[in-house]
Formats: sequence, C-alpha cells, structure tokens
Amino acid sequence: MNFSNILIYWYLQNNRELPWRKSKNPYFVWLSEIMLQQTRVAQGMAYYLKFTDTFPTVFDLANAEESTVLKMWQGLGYYSRARNLHFTAKHIANDLNGVFPSTYKELIKLKGIGDYTASAIASICFNEPNAVVDGNVYRVLSRYFGIKTAINSSAGIKEFKVLAQTLLDTSQSGTYNQAIMDFGALHCKPQNPLCETCPFADSCVAFEKNLTKELPVKEKKIKVRNRYFNFMVIKTADEKTILSERKGKGIWQGLYQFPLLESDTIIDKEELITSEEFIKLFPDETTISLFNKKEIVHKLSHQHLNTQFWIVETVTLPKATVKWTEIKQYPVPVLIANFLEEYQLKSN
Repeated sequence: MNFSNILIYWYLQNNRELPWRKSKNPYFVWLSEIMLQQTRVAQGMAYYLKFTDTFPTVFDLANAEESTVLKMWQGLGYYSRARNLHFTAKHIANDLNGVFPSTYKELIKLKGIGDYTASAIASICFNEPNAVVDGNVYRVLSRYFGIKTAINSSAGIKEFKVLAQTLLDTSQSGTYNQAIMDFGALHCKPQNPLCETCPFADSCVAFEKNLTKELPVKEKKIKVRNRYFNFMVIKTADEKTILSERKGKGIWQGLYQFPLLESDTIIDKEELITSEEFIKLFPDETTISLFNKKEIVHKLSHQHLNTQFWIVETVTLPKATVKWTEIKQYPVPVLIANFLEEYQLKSN
C-alpha cells in the first residue's frame, strides 16, 4: 500500500468532524483556513462559529464595518488576517458577484491568500490537484523521509512543495490534503507523536533513526526586539477616556488603544510626567497611579512589549470623548482587553 493510500485509510477512520467539512462551499473553507493560520482548531472553532453565524455569506462579511470584523477577531492575533479577509470579501462580493475563483492560479491572486490557502480551497472545493504544505505537512514529510532541509528556508519550501505534489492522490485531492493535515495535527504531533501506533512506523526514517525530536529543522529565529509601552489610561470626572485608532503598517493596525508613550526602557512616574507627550496631553492637574506593579510582557512573534498601564485621573479633558460604559464596543489588542477586564474587576 503506498503513502497516500495508507494516509487516506487512516483519515477515514480518524478524521475530525469539523463544521467547515460539512460543505464544499469555498466561503466556509476559506474562512476556516484563514482563521486557523497561527491558531489551533480548539481556539479557532468558537471564532469560526461566531463569524459564520454573524456573516453567513461573503456578502454579509463584505457589508460589515472593518471595526466590527476586527472586534469579532479580537483575541486571535495577527490582525492583518482579518483586514485581508474583509478586503477580499468585498472584492469577491462586489467585483466577482459573490463567486469564488475555482482555480489555484486565480485564488492566489486574492489578498491574504498564499500558496497553502489557495491549494486548500482549490483541492477541497474544486478537486484541483494541488498539494497543501503547512506546518503539519512539513512535520509529517520531514519525519517520514528524514529530510533535514530547513522548512523555513527558500530551498526547503521548494523541496517540500515538490515532494508533497508527487505524493498527492490526484483522484481525491481534497480528501488527501485534509488527511495529511489531520494526521500531522492528531498523530504525528510536534510533541509526543504517537509513533508506536503509527501506520507508517515500519517505513518512517525519523522513527527508525530516533530523529522525531530533531525533525523538522528550522533556521534560527529572527532576533526578538524589546519595546517598552506606557499606556495612559485616562479617567475624567464624567467617566470619559481617550481611545484612538492605530494607523500605519505596524502592529495592531485598525485597533484602538489608550494614549501611548513608547520609551527606551522601563520608566517611573517622574519620567512619565516630565515627558513631552504627557505635558502636551495634560495641561491641568492629574492624579497618577501605576496599575500593574510589575511590567506585563506581551509576546508577539518578533517583539516583546514590556507594558505599564498608568491610570491618569483628571477633572476634565476636551479630547476625552469615549464613555467608559461604551469602551467594550471598540476593537482593541488582547493586551488592552486583558487590562480592561482586570481593571473593571478591581473597580467594581
């Protein structure tokens, strides 16, 4: 029995019952694939169900405000996924009359859709013979064939794509692709793979040579950058604050935040109140307290945000127009969402 037959046989006995698999509607498959990039199924499921309930068609998603989409995405991270999702939904609804492209070649032209997602939609929805290559696939193939080429190198990306394509069962491309993804997620897991009960145990190089912990190989990560954030959480006498939308191409584009002073290191109260940003923002008398006694370290893929939340109380402030009672309506980074939850608990 060859590789694809063994894999599909395993899948038919062990596949996960996932809501997007009940239909070959490309909208649902696309939505699930975008959500599950950088996100585990267990975490993404609730978001997927909420999205499909709120936006049952691509037209519903296209007609939504971006802030609504970002608010519903809150907690999933990598917010560019949500912005691209919304952009592409509008393109499909308005320019393509709601009809998804049916080929890999056309799908990959859509914003936010790369090789993996285009291959997944083309194969699952339209049975086009395109192999998917994601983290699960890299892991299965590198272990089974004993490949030590780094999966995040240009040579590795090319090598694994070619290999994946040669293994694809072109008569049932969608089933094969879902099989290898499930096999990597459930059986050939990153930690503690189930090698003893693996249908490939008698022919897997990593199992034979005790290499499962070494494979797949990744090139060294990009150096992590430390940043120091000081959020000024304003509270006026009439219970108002300032929240502003983050612009530009940096992190959290389109999300809202309290006024921010970014410093070179952790600062104290004296350094805060003598900063140009503070003096400009608060012409009148204020009462200041540090909410978190130890800085909160919020870890993103290539940067660590060492964060302090300063509670700044003042009688009045013309720029403070957001009511505290309405603050939950705004899409905010999970770092600020967690602070708000803790702050409101302590305030009650």
